[in-house]
Amino acid sequence: MLTAIVGINWGDEGKGRMVDLLSADYDVVCRYQGGNNAGHTVVNDSGKFVLNLLPSGILRPGVVNIMGNGMVIDLEHLHREINNLRNSGIKITPDNLKISNKAIICLPYHVKQDILEEERLKDMKFGSTRRGIAPVYGDKYLKKGIRMGDLLNKEALKKRVKQVVEWKNLTISGGYKSIKFNAEDMYNWLLKYGEELKDYICDVSLYLVGCVNTGKKIMFEAQLGALKDIDFGIYPYTSSSSTIASYAPIGAGIPGQKLDNTIGIMKAYSTCVGEGPFTCEMFGEKAEALRKAGGEYGAATGRPRRVGPFDIVASKYGVRIQGADVLALTKLDVLSYMDKIPVVTAYDIDGKITGDFPTGGELDKAKPVIEYIEGWKCDIGKCRKESDLPKTAYNYIKYIEKKVGCTVKYVSVGPEREDYLIMNE
Repeated sequence: MLTAIVGINWGDEGKGRMVDLLSADYDVVCRYQGGNNAGHTVVNDSGKFVLNLLPSGILRPGVVNIMGNGMVIDLEHLHREINNLRNSGIKITPDNLKISNKAIICLPYHVKQDILEEERLKDMKFGSTRRGIAPVYGDKYLKKGIRMGDLLNKEALKKRVKQVVEWKNLTISGGYKSIKFNAEDMYNWLLKYGEELKDYICDVSLYLVGCVNTGKKIMFEAQLGALKDIDFGIYPYTSSSSTIASYAPIGAGIPGQKLDNTIGIMKAYSTCVGEGPFTCEMFGEKAEALRKAGGEYGAATGRPRRVGPFDIVASKYGVRIQGADVLALTKLDVLSYMDKIPVVTAYDIDGKITGDFPTGGELDKAKPVIEYIEGWKCDIGKCRKESDLPKTAYNYIKYIEKKVGCTVKYVSVGPEREDYLIMNE
């Protein structure tokens, strides 16, 4: 069984929470794209954890976690993340964490380049997390990347670093007029933070093929959502990798395999971090009330998230792009304070009403068409089965389900691991 857990919208949907919950039934959890530019927040019996690079299955004893070739890995950040978990009593060894030898390393000069470009853009910035993600993915496709496997051969690594840093300084110093990076410093940085990771680096493709052949259950964990995908998202205000489910086997290391199941995650309302079109966005006191109710601040950056009503147009598009078989609706409990719950049912583009998600200039001009659904105005945090839900909360779920064209199977009603219910059970 190969299952992908993916975001339907702009990211921050609660994928880490669902991976942590569902991973109890899986043998392997794989992160297949992205870097430390987003975070998955998980609350369980051991505490609250924010994971930027490590798969969320790392919190489950007995689950093997894979960092796939589609990822970009900041060694210093990973070093810190591993140590933080160990200090909290989480066991991390080469038995339960394996890192692809083909994953690309995000170096300090990538972070610097990211910052320099955002500062150059000024008011036209992309809202980058300034963690080097776009530059390192750019280097990957320019064939100037340094891979995790390169750490295993010091002599070859030193030559590679010297060549790449010389080339990178053409941009850092020659273009941005910033201070040059020193190749020896970058080599020493790689040794310092890479040394303890050597035992974790392997050909995860061979490992995963073995898992498939022996019938083990594999879960693929995405970062961000469909609308941040480099091809199908709100380009150019996207991430720099493919966040969609169909890329999961490729980014994990087993491109010849096909998914058996895709679970799409979406919030009961909308959130977004970063710049770019966000048609459903709320402002003022109403936005702040929703942001506070949901604790909507970025797990990776701490930035306040942009918030808005559930967006049917964007969600229907995300369901289609992800090829979702079923959905998980998260944070339904957050809406309990509302008398009437707003929902974006269509977009108005120059007077034309559409239910199809546009791109480019058309998306920039889109205005939301809003309807209101009756709220439930009570605490639903203790609901554990469909029949426990107030009728109006049940109606809200069914309304969304019908509009986006996909069955809602899981509903979370609180932050804890067990705060959820299964629909139609």
